[in-house]
Amino acid sequence: MQNFMNLIGLMCAAVAALAFGVLAASGICRAAFHILKIHARSYAKVRQAKPEIARIG
Repeated sequence: MQNFMNLIGLMCAAVAALAFGVLAASGICRAAFHILKIHARSYAKVRQAKPEIARIG
């Protein structure tokens, strides 16, 4: 019976570790995409401030 309880505890610990890893990776990706969105907005403001001359030919 003790081995079965150890197995259950080990399985719960493994699932908890996997869940924590997935949540941590999700949080890191969300933060990175948020930072990239801020960067894209600031770059778009700079591009709007300096209009380019259209070249024909």
